[in-house]
Amino acid sequence: MAGAKRHTPERIIRKLRQGDELTAKGPDVEEIARQLDISAPTPNNWRKQYGDMKADDVKESKELENESAQLKRLFSEAELEKAALKEIAKG
Repeated sequence: MAGAKRHTPERIIRKLRQGDELTAKGPDVEEIARQLDISAPTPNNWRKQYGDMKADDVKESKELENESAQLKRLFSEAELEKAALKEIAKG
């Protein structure tokens, strides 16, 4: 391996599917990991995180996370505005 790499979720899912195909052909985990250019425990870690997700599921999850973050920002801004108006009303 050429060192630590960051894989996108879509790429991780693609590699997990490739690993499943290779497993069906019979090589051991070490050989599969070598062919996928990852360490031996990586597929198990990825499988825990991504399970049976598909690439579309990951994209949808990212979109929901972004939307959630935007809503949280809007809510906190509204709360700050509300607090400022209360302070102005007091004085």
